[in-house]
Amino acid sequence: MTKPLEGIKIIDFTHVQAGPACTQMLAWFGADVVKVERPGAGDVTRTQLRHVKDVDALYFTMLNSNKKSLTLDTKTAKGKEVLERLIRESDVLVENFAPGALDRMGFTWEHISELNPGMIVASVKGFSDGHHYEDLKVYENVAQCAGGAASTTGFWDGPPTVSGAALGDSNTGMHLAIGILTALHQRDKTGKGQKVGVSMQDSVLNLCRVKLRDQQRLEAVGYLEEYPQYPHGEFGDVVPRGGNAGGGGQPGWVLKCKGWETDPNAYIYFTIQSQAWPNVCKALGREEWIEDPAYSTPIARQDKIFDIFAVIEEWLADKTKFEAIDILRTFDIPCAPVLSMKEIANDPSLRKSGTIVEVAHPTLGTYLTVGSPIKFSDLDVEVTASPLLGQHTNEILTGLGYNQQEIAELHDENAV
Repeated sequence: MTKPLEGIKIIDFTHVQAGPACTQMLAWFGADVVKVERPGAGDVTRTQLRHVKDVDALYFTMLNSNKKSLTLDTKTAKGKEVLERLIRESDVLVENFAPGALDRMGFTWEHISELNPGMIVASVKGFSDGHHYEDLKVYENVAQCAGGAASTTGFWDGPPTVSGAALGDSNTGMHLAIGILTALHQRDKTGKGQKVGVSMQDSVLNLCRVKLRDQQRLEAVGYLEEYPQYPHGEFGDVVPRGGNAGGGGQPGWVLKCKGWETDPNAYIYFTIQSQAWPNVCKALGREEWIEDPAYSTPIARQDKIFDIFAVIEEWLADKTKFEAIDILRTFDIPCAPVLSMKEIANDPSLRKSGTIVEVAHPTLGTYLTVGSPIKFSDLDVEVTASPLLGQHTNEILTGLGYNQQEIAELHDENAV
């Protein structure tokens, strides 16, 4: 079966996580992704946090599946010549270098456009071009702090807290993938390439829009009625940290289940959705609350919300998180078990759907990784092993028109 992005050639100059997450997804969907790496070194994540000596680390393998690896020294004249040939035959160049690095390499936007007027150059940056922090080096947690996530995460009596989810890295990669596909679609109409840029700060902020909403509401009325601080606590002039409260106006909290004393994840998330209130009462055996004016409306319940959560925890005390969910789902109550990484790794539903996949690697052995989070009715997404360093160098050079003698000379001159 022809894959949707088959025929699209991508030069992948990215490293670590944000850029590789983007290009990996495009490779899953059929794009021919050539990862360009430094000879003898490669992507820094090949060696970061290894658990098996002298083989590629999981950090690399889980972000670079379905790609080809070309080693290339673009500081040499021969290396630049190879890159020029590659640009002429490709559709997209993706990079997450420091600002100006491509220009210093000799590959300005103007030069790339001369080589290939239809080329799309997609860039990941920490901050948008022209931002007063554009020269700052940005990593995951830096982006979460700069994008507003950390200041609004955690508990009100504690410091700002970063999320375990890669809001700065992989999330930025997903935004960039959307930008690349949009630019390709526009090129189909105009024939022209363009630059596409995504900053990590902007991508984090895009996921924090409800907090920006709350800032405006707070400035208008002085309080936020869905936050735990209301009505007993005080509000300042910035959106506070709300613990585990729901962000959409539906009160929710993480609650203890049977075994919480020894299991750090023996919890569920329980949401008291307004329309589900009668079912909540029935599940708990508190039918009298359904019509009681002190409980029957969200506003009436707000000042007693933690008392209600305490009653729910009493109900949960003799139930495991899975037993509780099996009961609550019959009442159509929004809830979920707090799943550990071990439970997720072994979840049969996630294995069956391809969300978690096992991949055979030539030196690492079989490893577990994430599969495509996007499901299609007419596309099976196959995840294959990440490439060894320089594994496809000769194959790619041959495809660019180099003969065996020329390839040997490139190797001799350490250009590849």
